[in-house]
Amino acid sequence: MAWFKKAKQDLIRLPGKKSMPNGMWVKCESCNEVIYAKQLEENLKVCPKCNYHFRMKAVERISLLLDEGSFKEMDCQIETSNPLSFPEYPEKFEKSKNASGLQEAAIVGEGLINAQNVAIGITDYNFMMGSMGSVVGEKLTRIIEYATQNKLPVIIVSASGGGARMQEGIFSLMQMAKVSAALSKHHQNKLLYISVLTDPTGGGVSASFAMLGDLIIAEPNALICFAGPRVIEQTIKQRLPKNFQRSEFLLEHGIIDIIVSRKELKQTLSKVLNYLT
Repeated sequence: MAWFKKAKQDLIRLPGKKSMPNGMWVKCESCNEVIYAKQLEENLKVCPKCNYHFRMKAVERISLLLDEGSFKEMDCQIETSNPLSFPEYPEKFEKSKNASGLQEAAIVGEGLINAQNVAIGITDYNFMMGSMGSVVGEKLTRIIEYATQNKLPVIIVSASGGGARMQEGIFSLMQMAKVSAALSKHHQNKLLYISVLTDPTGGGVSASFAMLGDLIIAEPNALICFAGPRVIEQTIKQRLPKNFQRSEFLLEHGIIDIIVSRKELKQTLSKVLNYLT
């Protein structure tokens, strides 16, 4: 690919030519292939060469999984406070809002998957690493309770590498139990919960609702863990097995049920909903 990179540089330097706009090309983190950004978007952010699944925003997940125009967002008005008066938390929070365009690290609501009604929650890594604070836990709990009352299946798509949000301390950790309790009531009513794990899913999220699904689906090569591999290696002073904590490793060891490519995810969910609801 050296000639290709040089050709692009020469093109930019040509007299009378404008500089190439930023973001036009994307480099694959897995195979280093240089991909035209528009082509990557059309391919659902999956590398056409090596099938590497790039991370997606929550709003992109909604477009991917739900029928067009069917999504109705709920509880978007809930706002985060600073219960522990943690230094610089409000400033960091506002910075995440401006950078991500989100109000919080989770979007919840109701929509259709091939005309089948579902309650759905999606966390977004772009907002403070998708960490679960009081508002994220409250929004997920409310959508689960709404699904229980209305006898709907629940789908939660996890992209939370940050786990529980440290700036909210025990208030954040309480959300693990709160969301899990709501899912327990949902299960007692013989209703379906599907957990979809994407890269990355970690910390308190993986230690609670992410692993409680009646069916646990993961995207290929997603990092799914409690503590990350780097932290573990530094702690135990040993090298970890190849692909440790990746989807394929977890499937082999019985932690998840199935790995599904992003292009097939909506149809797979539709089939599962037909079979189990």
